Amino acid sequence: MTIIKCLHTAILVSDLEKAEQFYGSVLGLEKVDRNLKYPGVWYQIGDYQIHLMVHPGFNFTLPNQEKWGRNPHFSLATDNLSDIIARLQSRGYPVQMSQSGRAACFTKDFDGNVIEISQI
Repeated sequence: MTIIKCLHTAILVSDLEKAEQFYGSVLGLEKVDRNLKYPGVWYQIGDYQIHLMVHPGFNFTLPNQEKWGRNPHFSLATDNLSDIIARLQSRGYPVQMSQSGRAACFTKDFDGNVIEISQI
C-alpha cells in the first residue's frame, strides 16, 4: 500500500459568509461546486481542495499563542508573499512572520484557524 497524494483539508468555520470573504475574496481561492446537503464551501487549488464545513459556535483556541506555526495549520504557496501580506493587513487580518527565517508568514481566519503562506 502506498499513499500517493493529499486530496483535501476540512476546516471548521462558524460563519460561512465571513469564511467565504477570507478564503475567496482575501486569499483569492477558486470556489467549486459541491453537491452536499450540509452547509459549506469547497475551494480548488491545483489538484487539492479546501473544504469549509460549518459548525455553529466553533472557535479554535491556539495552544501556542506566541508561535502560530507550532499549532495545527495547513500551508499554501504563493509567488508574491509581500502582496499577500499587504492584502491581509489592509483587511485587518493578523500576520506573523515565520521565525525560521524563510519567506513565509502565518495568518488566522475569522475562527482562529492558522494558515501558513510560503513564497515559492
